[in-house]
Amino acid sequence: MAKKSLLIVESPTKVKTLSKFLGKDFTIKATFGHIKDLPKSKMGVDVDEDFKPHFGLIKGKSKVVEALKKASAEADRIYIGSDPDREGEAIAFHVAEVVGKKKPVKRVLFNEITKKAVLEALKSPQDLDESKYDAQKARRILDRLVGYQISPLLWERVKYGLSAGRVQSVALKLVCERQEEIDAFVKEEYWTIEGIFRLQSGDTFEAKLERINNAKIKIPSRQETDKLKAEATGKSYTLTKVEEKERAIMPQAVFKTSSLQQEASTKLRFSPSKTMLIAQKLYEGVDLGEGTTTGLITYMRTDSVRVADEALKAVRTLIGKQFGPGYVPEKPNFFKNNRAAQDAHEGIRPSDVTLDPERVKPYLEKDLFSLYDLIWKRFVASQMARLRLQLKTVDVTGGDYVFVARGSTVLFDGFTKLYEVDKSDDEEDKSLPPMREGETASLVDLKGHQHFTNPPPYYSEASLIKTLEAKGIGRPSTYAATVGTIQEREYVSRDRGRLLVTPLGKTVNGLVVDSFPRIVDYDFTAKMEEGLDQIEEKEKDWVAELNEFYAVFKEEMSAAKQKMKNLKKEERPTDIICDSCGKPMVLRWGRNGEYLVCTGRPECKNKKNVEVDKDGKMTVLEEIFHGVCPTCGGNLVEKTGRFGRFIACSNYPECKFTKPVSLGFQCPLDGCTGELVERRSKKKKKFYGCSRYPECTFTTSSTPKEGVCESCGAPVVFGSRGTTFCLRKDCGWKSTS
Repeated sequence: MAKKSLLIVESPTKVKTLSKFLGKDFTIKATFGHIKDLPKSKMGVDVDEDFKPHFGLIKGKSKVVEALKKASAEADRIYIGSDPDREGEAIAFHVAEVVGKKKPVKRVLFNEITKKAVLEALKSPQDLDESKYDAQKARRILDRLVGYQISPLLWERVKYGLSAGRVQSVALKLVCERQEEIDAFVKEEYWTIEGIFRLQSGDTFEAKLERINNAKIKIPSRQETDKLKAEATGKSYTLTKVEEKERAIMPQAVFKTSSLQQEASTKLRFSPSKTMLIAQKLYEGVDLGEGTTTGLITYMRTDSVRVADEALKAVRTLIGKQFGPGYVPEKPNFFKNNRAAQDAHEGIRPSDVTLDPERVKPYLEKDLFSLYDLIWKRFVASQMARLRLQLKTVDVTGGDYVFVARGSTVLFDGFTKLYEVDKSDDEEDKSLPPMREGETASLVDLKGHQHFTNPPPYYSEASLIKTLEAKGIGRPSTYAATVGTIQEREYVSRDRGRLLVTPLGKTVNGLVVDSFPRIVDYDFTAKMEEGLDQIEEKEKDWVAELNEFYAVFKEEMSAAKQKMKNLKKEERPTDIICDSCGKPMVLRWGRNGEYLVCTGRPECKNKKNVEVDKDGKMTVLEEIFHGVCPTCGGNLVEKTGRFGRFIACSNYPECKFTKPVSLGFQCPLDGCTGELVERRSKKKKKFYGCSRYPECTFTTSSTPKEGVCESCGAPVVFGSRGTTFCLRKDCGWKSTS
């Protein structure tokens, strides 16, 4: 009986897809991710022995490893086809350690899981890439050195369960600095003046006052606006310049990991982690009916925008057939990788461009289809002809006053026929009527518009990833995890797409930045990322790189143990007197920010929530009166706990009466007399439920809005992403107006 070949991959989904291609000559087994890692209970790195890592079998993987050993003993040849990146190479080395003691093990790499790509990879197997594994090993050790030494210091000085990380802490620093910029921003008023002009032909157009006496103007107030309007009125105006020029706009490149995460966040409202989870499914394989399972996209962890020649030929053929020869550029569009990009993989594209979204839609779940549709359209559009615009700029001059009108006309829609383009600020999406230089124009009306300067925008998940990439911090495999971690640790919260720093995040960032300035320095972190890339390229030794980093880290760690504040013990005196016993109250730090505690403790247990602004002014939040306690007659005050806001008696702990904070909306369920209240899940996610729980189990994550359902008369409606709707099961009314 002929022995089979053994192919080991990390995902059971891959096993299913590959089984369709390889048939009975192959046994295919999955590792279900990594099989080895550093221990959780200790650092697991011997710093004094050239940073020797102590990788051990992950808990629960014994049966997997035994199955791999058994299959390898029965196999003639052993191939490892884990993902073609550093993490995949680490899996390959760890698998080889347990199955390759008696037989040689080869590596097979496929950038897409299609029958052709898999068979070609198996024809030319490779040796395992030790340099790539060294780079992954160095990253893992770096992160362990930082996390397992700074985190315990935070537990000791702040609170158990906190964490710091080499990239995570830098990302938090970015969000905190942006918050500081927003808090420090002082808005300024300014005005613009817009004139409506009529040509001799009768056509009208709008132009903005931009220059007086050949100098650009800045209008600070309504008074100045009224003065300029009065001076501009009554002047004779002439078109002193009519300039037309053509502009060609290139399509955007095929997606790489960061741009896919950003675009999916903007257009599909997907979090980076959700995007990567869905992309992984598209890559590993989808059942397209009749037993045909195939990977729909190329590998999704890449910072390259390179496209294989074969794929370029296929997409150019498709463009010509589907859109016409005019949409096929003379030569394929070429896009440069950024300086730090690793070019091991192509950009993210469909494995087979002829599988257009509508063709596969019946076989895909909604989110899978949405992401595939985005990837397919972006790839096809990236190789279409340019958008051509006719730009027109007109100066309308009256004495020393110059108004400027700008407009554009689409000459050829090019790639925008398929993929929407984001317009830049200087592109006016309007056309101007025919006009000629020297023609007179009469002023019909002048309008003044008030404006205010805007603070920098809050980071979104997408813009934070874009900034991390621009600064060279992190790599495609780490972006989603980094952005997710600072939210899971409750350092940052997400509100309507904005990333907001929590009191906990602000405190931890302040301590880490103060104690470890170089470790969270942007340039230093980017230099370490470059070092990891150079290890993979065999340009640097991984032990030497770790020694260089550890010299800096050890010095800062030693100093931090001496100077980092111990917030568990720190108390700041205040002028606020305890309303229970008359003793002074002091300010302490807690998980939800600073709070007041009585100096008469433990006899007096009075605590109060406070808000401290940037100038140090304190506002006691608990003193919002919510009526009289029905149990003891005390005052009801608003408090904040682990599950959000609630109403409690001020005589706590003697009186333990509590109730949720009502939002002022009646429960929408027919016949229920309860009110909607805000709650938080164990994972700190906000939702709304009925105050009569558990009698009424109504819950929703959609936001309640003022109004009555136009169909069934429900006393409250809900809103999400521009749509208003009713949540009664038998109704289904919704409106997008």
